[in-house]
Amino acid sequence: MVDLTYAANGAGGAESPLWTMVVPMILMVAVFYFLLIRPQQRKAKEHRAMLDSLKRGDRVVTAGGLIGEIVAINDQVLTLEIADKVRVEVSKPYVTGYAPKK
Repeated sequence: MVDLTYAANGAGGAESPLWTMVVPMILMVAVFYFLLIRPQQRKAKEHRAMLDSLKRGDRVVTAGGLIGEIVAINDQVLTLEIADKVRVEVSKPYVTGYAPKK
């Protein structure tokens, strides 16, 4: 029966050094970190800072596309006035950004 290491390395070839497998893996992890993970963390940090800076009277846009003025703020819920005397409650994390002033 043929030994698996013998078959994998070719006919009697020496085993390849460990670093030839480790270096590409490290490079792949670094690419994923700098292209995917780091920008996502930065965006999440900016979103948290924006949510913490919300105050009464700000016009905001929700993830659902509603645009309204903040009339009340709790820890996790905002009350938005989207039209005259029309108020809706929105969970704070669903606010995506500021809306332009009228």
